[in-house]
Amino acid sequence: MSETVTETPAPEAEDHSHDHPSDWAYIKIALVLGVLTGLETFTYFETVLDWGDFLIPSLLFMMVIKFWLVATWFMHLKFDNSIFSRMFVGGLVLAVGVYVIALATFEFWER
Repeated sequence: MSETVTETPAPEAEDHSHDHPSDWAYIKIALVLGVLTGLETFTYFETVLDWGDFLIPSLLFMMVIKFWLVATWFMHLKFDNSIFSRMFVGGLVLAVGVYVIALATFEFWER
């Protein structure tokens, strides 16, 4: 007795091809991240420049920009489904909200 084996075709592979940025684009983004990190570090030295009430908002702004750059480019969210981007933005909004609430608790905004 011989059995006839019929092969079912394999499901077609999903097409995940998209235009990846060039190496130079990644280098530029890394340089921008390095400059932002340098600026964040520079805020520590109050003897050079007194940031005053602008310190915390500027640090929060730099944090958001760095998060966005890393998430969209290095984690490739720019090329993925938009639900992943929404999840990361939700996490970012939550983090900034927690920082603002913590600052309000310590009466930072009432100077």
